[in-house]
Amino acid sequence: MKRILRENSLTVVVGLLFLFSLAGQIVTGYMESSDDLQQHGQPAVGFMEYLGSGHFIEAVFENWESEFLQMGLFVVLTSFLKQKGSSESKSIEGGDDVDADPRDPKERNKHAPWPVKHGGFVLRLYENSLSIALFALFFVSLALHAIGGAQEYTREQLAHGGKGVSALEYLGTSRMWFESFQNWQSEFLSIVALVVLSIFLRQRGSPESKPVAAPHHQTGDA
Repeated sequence: MKRILRENSLTVVVGLLFLFSLAGQIVTGYMESSDDLQQHGQPAVGFMEYLGSGHFIEAVFENWESEFLQMGLFVVLTSFLKQKGSSESKSIEGGDDVDADPRDPKERNKHAPWPVKHGGFVLRLYENSLSIALFALFFVSLALHAIGGAQEYTREQLAHGGKGVSALEYLGTSRMWFESFQNWQSEFLSIVALVVLSIFLRQRGSPESKPVAAPHHQTGDA
């Protein structure tokens, strides 16, 4: 058990932080939603019912949407764009290990993943599988954001004598894209901050940082 925890400690700790944060959002979101319903003279919903409400679904997935977009774009953009001096960039000149062609027999070994050994279309898909998965999660989150947002928007409209909207109609509202862009801009800002600050600042022991004694112009973490 100690070995499993040591080898997977990053995933375990971040996963626990995620669950703690999600639990906090559920509890405080339920309280906020109940207060809002009472202020409008509407009956509060049950706790389990709240988990299927537009208020909860919209709040969760509008944030997940921006996170997966950020990671997907960062993975793709760092494959061909560079920043001199940043630990988040590939080397300015020459190739990096991540550029190695898995079709080259010299790059293969008995421990290579099975898609590499299989080759062909399977390998072509696998060598882009990280960005494909992240963008798939982005589009799923975007769809759920629209679904949850439409439910919450409809509830508010009906409470004020208006009419509801479908998820597709909600995609055409300014509110949908205001919610998205306010999250997207913060995610892109965090990328710029990490890329630029890693040129001049260090964190000893972190793979996201260059070695402490590395010169500012050194690009990558080697």
